[in-house]
Amino acid sequence: MKVVIAIDSLKGSLSSMEAGFAAKEGILRAHPDAQVIVRPLADGGEGTTDALIEGMGGQKIDVTVTGPMGEKITAYYGYLKESDTAVIEMASAAGITLVPEQQKNPLLATTYGVGEMIKDAAEKGCRNFILGIGGSATNDGGIGMLQALGYSFLDKNGQEAGRGAQALDTIVSICDTNTYPKLKDCHFHVACDVTNPLCGKNGATYIYGPQKGVTEDMKEPLDRAMLHYAKVTSQTLHNDFSLTQGAGAAGGLGFAFLSYLHADLTPGIDLILKAINLEEDLKSADIVVTGEGRLDHQTAMGKAPVGVARLAKKFDAQVLAFAGGVTKDARACNEAGIDAFFPILRGIATLEEAMDPENARGNMADAVEQVFRIL
Repeated sequence: MKVVIAIDSLKGSLSSMEAGFAAKEGILRAHPDAQVIVRPLADGGEGTTDALIEGMGGQKIDVTVTGPMGEKITAYYGYLKESDTAVIEMASAAGITLVPEQQKNPLLATTYGVGEMIKDAAEKGCRNFILGIGGSATNDGGIGMLQALGYSFLDKNGQEAGRGAQALDTIVSICDTNTYPKLKDCHFHVACDVTNPLCGKNGATYIYGPQKGVTEDMKEPLDRAMLHYAKVTSQTLHNDFSLTQGAGAAGGLGFAFLSYLHADLTPGIDLILKAINLEEDLKSADIVVTGEGRLDHQTAMGKAPVGVARLAKKFDAQVLAFAGGVTKDARACNEAGIDAFFPILRGIATLEEAMDPENARGNMADAVEQVFRIL
């Protein structure tokens, strides 16, 4: 029996690999001779860097960068030396959780630190980049990131327009003379699960701006400034990605990656499954084990466990899911490729008791063991 395990983290309790190895323990109790492979799983959002560092033998690199409001902060990324790959979550440098509610200012918030992270990784030899761009505090169209990489956004006087969204409508020209030379050898793969264009009522400013501090009276002028920036970009680079799905992600950072860095924008789970080369493991698998903290109807709408199930079904493998808890509407997961799912809780417990890592690890192993005893 060959079993492949790819479980998303049980947030606040077990990492992806911890949950996977607990499941492996349960399987081997029931079938000591089983071949069991554990792979990391994430969806491109929070926790992706940690999952790939742990699951792929990566290194955590701490780096001092410019935070979203211009202060110096310590961020980190994953360095996968074997493939010269950096795994970066933009939220580590420009995330909304880094800014206290009373300090949110979409006019000043910058993605500059994201560019500094990219540059640091490239200096260490990384040429492939996996980036998660969820949870941003910014609405700057990605100009901060690009400024850190050597692009200049100039005003009518030929001076730097500045940082943040406040600079967008003053940009008259763009200079790439001093861009970071190693960029031309870098390949960017961006995990992006939103489909918003850059501008308009469904764009970055109108949809995501309010959570970053954009008030009702700011929306129209900021959106107009974003459109102006897009037009100058198009005139300079002779491309136009303003209407492309995902361009509006992370306050327009998606647009910057598409327009300036020739990035691929891919649904997060698809990008991660490709990065860990899960398909190769699944080709001869009999059973695939997946899961997450809670299985519900949202899981069936494309979250990580369903991404695993979809890939497993290409090879007719049976798919089982284990979760901290399941809801009644989790039945939708069966229609999405998960053959059966099971909660791991084995008795009445407080949330604190259930999420205790030692308890969760034991519950996972015990639940998986009993299911595998009937296989």
